[in-house]
Amino acid sequence: MSNERKADVTRNTAETQIRVKLNLDGTGAATLATGIGFFDHMLDQIARHGLIDLDIAAKGDLHIDGHHTVEDVGITLGQAVAKAVGDKKGLRRYGHAYVPLDEALSRVVVEFSGRPGLEMRVDFKSGMVGALDTQLVHEFFQGFVNHAGVTLHIDNLHGENAHHQCETIFKAFARALRMAVEIDSRAAGVIPSTKGSL
Repeated sequence: MSNERKADVTRNTAETQIRVKLNLDGTGAATLATGIGFFDHMLDQIARHGLIDLDIAAKGDLHIDGHHTVEDVGITLGQAVAKAVGDKKGLRRYGHAYVPLDEALSRVVVEFSGRPGLEMRVDFKSGMVGALDTQLVHEFFQGFVNHAGVTLHIDNLHGENAHHQCETIFKAFARALRMAVEIDSRAAGVIPSTKGSL
């Protein structure tokens, strides 16, 4: 395993131009500009609570809506995480977290399985939080799992305020991701699978 688990990925389409730079072994520093303020706030949770240095610059067709921008940031972030974890030697592989915020409580479980899969059970109490359509939260995580090659379970167990629901999801995702990508000193240099590959 390289000592530096960093990635710099660019994705350009007719709809979006996105660059994601990250360091999995960072301090939680973030520079974020997607054009959707609440989405930036959620990405900041990933950096801060995942201890991932994250630099995301996105220009998308926001004059239409936020769909392409949010989904494509998820895709590009997934590609960057996959690149940064590399061959997955020494990874803990699994991570989980429960995070509360006032009345809201969410649970996120992630596995670096090599198989993309998303199970998301969230009943948002509002269609919009700021300028973010809450339906796009699913699109973000779907894009992420498809390109990071992870299995991801997201459950909002309680919540009446959509801002709180969304924030607990992203914070729990960050904590689960942080756990899963940690290097296990007891399994250094070993692929965490009986198959010998992930």
